[in-house]
Amino acid sequence: MQLIQAKDYDDMSRKAANIISAQVIMKPDCVLGLATGSTPLGTYANLIDWHKKGDLDFSKVSSVNLDEYRGLPADNDQSYRYFMKTNLFDQVNIDQSKTYVPDGMEPDSDTACRNHDNIIKEMGGIDLQLLGLGLNGHIGFNEPASEFPKGTHCVDLTQSTIEANSRFFASIDEVPTQAYTMGIQSIMLANKILIIASGANKAEIIAKAFLGPVTPEVPASILQMHPDVTLVADEAALSVYLKQKSEMEG
Repeated sequence: MQLIQAKDYDDMSRKAANIISAQVIMKPDCVLGLATGSTPLGTYANLIDWHKKGDLDFSKVSSVNLDEYRGLPADNDQSYRYFMKTNLFDQVNIDQSKTYVPDGMEPDSDTACRNHDNIIKEMGGIDLQLLGLGLNGHIGFNEPASEFPKGTHCVDLTQSTIEANSRFFASIDEVPTQAYTMGIQSIMLANKILIIASGANKAEIIAKAFLGPVTPEVPASILQMHPDVTLVADEAALSVYLKQKSEMEG
């Protein structure tokens, strides 16, 4: 794993955006795996800014998203399709017919998941997958479990994840309890993985994920097995990791 230390959230966002922009410049028709949530917002803002300055062209880029709430239509302001349109797609020159998010309104979970996996295969796989990191170690909506799920699947969200996402809804009762998410195998098949984290509340889980044992109880720990992972995190998020790593090497 390559570690890139950032000073703060803004610095983390710039450094992560630099890695994504390099991918787009090196391979203009690349497939980007994208993530939602508060952590990537700064990264997307930098990409939008560079595009508007004429430094970044998304016209040949395709994208595939990690996950989507089950039961939310694409035009719902809390759906991940809506999030991506608002925070990236509508502000750059990407062909939105080549941007893929799991279909949250497909009632048959097997069909929804199979369709998303087939799209990834038809695109030739993901060149660079962007990931955030959940407080319980989830990546996408792959929650702690007894085994690593392979392909896209329907997941029951844990109470901690529902509570974390409730800040985006009028009440916790409105938060969907299920989601469609790319599986661990789908994520691990990406050529490159970029994981970003910011803030002291991520410090414990970063240490657990990257210094602890590889276990489905901490889904992100599987990234230790990927040949090309870059972690971009700020000082607060890295505080426990750097301390424990120093003690291990000491």
